[in-house]
Amino acid sequence: MAMQPHSKKRVCYYYDSDIGNYYYGQGHPMKPHRIRMTHNLLLNYGLYRKMEIYRPHKATADEMTKFHSDDYIRFLRSIRPDNMSEYNKQMQRFNVGEDCPVFDGLYEFCQLSAGGHLRSASTGWRSASCKESEASGFCYVNDIVLGILELLKYHQRVLYIDIDVHHGDGVEEAFYTTDRVMTVSFHKYGEYFPGTG
Repeated sequence: MAMQPHSKKRVCYYYDSDIGNYYYGQGHPMKPHRIRMTHNLLLNYGLYRKMEIYRPHKATADEMTKFHSDDYIRFLRSIRPDNMSEYNKQMQRFNVGEDCPVFDGLYEFCQLSAGGHLRSASTGWRSASCKESEASGFCYVNDIVLGILELLKYHQRVLYIDIDVHHGDGVEEAFYTTDRVMTVSFHKYGEYFPGTG
């Protein structure tokens, strides 16, 4: 049996420099500028030379409503720090507040995050707690679910392995009733957020 030569597969890397400009607020553990720091490490260590680098598109409302409800996406598009008082009831309904705060550019941040996952999924390929109509785990749009939905256009089945410290409950819930997606989550147990799994 002849040995097949190794094919040179390259890593696809999606990055938009704007993603690091968003700020969840003082004292919040989610720091989007860490993404920029990671990007700088890739550049300084020369890892970018072994990658195909792409700038993701901003996901549209239509793309995000493939999983999320229309009224939830409309809410994310409309709310801003200067008009939060007009949305008290919706903030409670959609679980937006302390863990998932309103900040300048929130909707654009969601578009960038979701757009990166959609693009990477469509070429063959964070936020695994967010629900269909609810923010959770510092995430507003479940870009993982959107990416899996895109992969299902090209593949019969998808295996999702989550190695985050938090249970990927949003992804698990989204695909609980289908045999086309298997979710495996390695996470901290017990009372650790979100307390499921």
